Amino acid sequence: MVELLFSPVKKGPVDMFFLLCAASVIFTGLSAADVLVAPEGGKVMFAPVMIPAGEPVMPFRAVIWKFELFNIITSLRDLNNTEPQYEGRITLFRSNGSLELRNLTLNDTGTYDITIITDATTLIEELTLEVYVPISNVTVTANNTEVLEFTSVRLSCSSSGSSLSFLWLNGSSEVTASDRVQLTDGGSSALMIHQVTRYDRGPFRCHVTNPVSNGTSDPVNLSVSFGPENVTVTPSKGFFLNGSNINLTCSAVSRPAAHFQWFLNGDKLLDTERVLSLVNVHMNQSGNYSCQAFNNRTMKNETSLPAVISVLKRISAASVNSTRTQVFVGDSVNLTCEAAGSVFTRRWFKDGSPLILSDGMMFHNDRRVLSFQSLTRDDRGEYTCTVANPISSDEAKFTMVVIFGPENIHIIGPREINVKQMLTLICAADSIPPARYTWFLNKTEIKNDAVVFTKAAVELSDSGSYTCKARNEISGSTTEAVHVLSVKQLSSCSAGCVIGIIFACCVFAGLIGGICFYCKKRGKYSASEYTDDTTGGEGQNNVAFVRRSEDLTYADVNFVQSEDGEVVKQVSENGVSDYAEVKVTDKTPEEPSASSTPDANVDVKDAVPQSDADGAKTDAGDLIALDIIDEPVDLDDVTIS
Repeated sequence: MVELLFSPVKKGPVDMFFLLCAASVIFTGLSAADVLVAPEGGKVMFAPVMIPAGEPVMPFRAVIWKFELFNIITSLRDLNNTEPQYEGRITLFRSNGSLELRNLTLNDTGTYDITIITDATTLIEELTLEVYVPISNVTVTANNTEVLEFTSVRLSCSSSGSSLSFLWLNGSSEVTASDRVQLTDGGSSALMIHQVTRYDRGPFRCHVTNPVSNGTSDPVNLSVSFGPENVTVTPSKGFFLNGSNINLTCSAVSRPAAHFQWFLNGDKLLDTERVLSLVNVHMNQSGNYSCQAFNNRTMKNETSLPAVISVLKRISAASVNSTRTQVFVGDSVNLTCEAAGSVFTRRWFKDGSPLILSDGMMFHNDRRVLSFQSLTRDDRGEYTCTVANPISSDEAKFTMVVIFGPENIHIIGPREINVKQMLTLICAADSIPPARYTWFLNKTEIKNDAVVFTKAAVELSDSGSYTCKARNEISGSTTEAVHVLSVKQLSSCSAGCVIGIIFACCVFAGLIGGICFYCKKRGKYSASEYTDDTTGGEGQNNVAFVRRSEDLTYADVNFVQSEDGEVVKQVSENGVSDYAEVKVTDKTPEEPSASSTPDANVDVKDAVPQSDADGAKTDAGDLIALDIIDEPVDLDDVTIS
């Protein structure tokens, strides 16, 4: 901005310019030129900034606009002078000095100056205008839109307008320069792509801009031809039943779409479609199917890996056969598993579990034959052969019967039995098939073909040796067992007789008990013969002499000595007496001496302390059970064991 200061002059419009020339001018500086842009054919408003908005405006004496030092308009208070070339194109707003310029052309580009003269000062401001041609007709062309992969392509962008800038887009992404991509022709109006890939197909657009407008081209797509590659056949392998339909599909990565040719085991087939349909197939159509894909643009072809197709017959009529109808322990035999159809595998089972080969067993002919070198009893059972292929299966069973026995024969039954009781004898033997049994009593046949021999009421004549003979009807082998039976006669004594015998025994036992009690208290025993007294361990006379008597056999006596010295009979709780065996030699009463020891002993069984009716405890030494043998006994010299 330039500020002009001058002295007062005479008033009058005629002398204005002369006064300016004579005035004293002071330059206070120029502001940075403001640049205005506008499209060709448009308009622009020059608005000076020397007068801040909102401040009071002083009356202008003159406003002068110039373009590159050539006058556009001079406006005085009462006079406006417009250059002819701007007639009808400009409007001056004298209140603030703004100038509107219309119908712009490229020639209007340049520098504009405004000078404002007031009564007090002169203001000068400089403005710059740039006029651009608007962008239009943006187009992209390619030297070849049908390109092969890994070749090059050039795209060019053209547009109307001035001062153009170019931006390339692939889809929505900006294309930038790289080793493979070049932006050429200065303004990047050309795009060069080397080693085109299948991902460079676009769409490509060119976006053009200048300061007053922008524009984008229509998309351009590249058709990048590649392949074929990754050629495959599905299914890659499979098993199919004879008579079924099969569809094989060939696929390939290729642009444009590939053409196909089918082969079976290397031989060309007539089929050229993507899908090969095989109808009502037979086993001779099994083999390796392959597909060749061909691209007529790249002129390349590729062949798939072979698909292995197997046409099989359904498995049926499975059977297991033996080389012998009857087998014995020690025999050799073969089991053969046969089946109709396409057999892939054979599996053997025994009694429902997978067969585990034992000694003497082996497989032949891919498990078709199961061989036994020497049969044992354990080889018997149910054998199952399962025949299978990937689409069907069947099984057959065979029961192996190994003939053996009879062996381990034995008879179960009593050894003794009473007359009139029922007799049951059971004969058992290990045998396949089950043995046939025959019974003999003392070598006389009594029953045939029966495992069990029974007789409801035996007699004394049924005693003897019972023989069971077992026979294997197939092998003819026999074995036998003997059982000895004794039949006893029951006692003929009646019930009254038995009660009388029991009563007599009780009376006799009481008598013997009384005698022993008397001897214990008095220290001597009186009978038909007499013996001299001797002193026992406690000073008592304990010697007794008993004559031999044919009527007196033994007595079972228990004695208990209470705390007051009284001896009473003791009966055990279970009613059974304990016994002491007394043994003496046959000596006369005249023979005893102080140094001799009578040949006698007493066995005491289970003598334990007991309590009498009054609660008095009895020592084990006071409780003696005597088994009296009819011999004289010296009670003081007996030995207790």
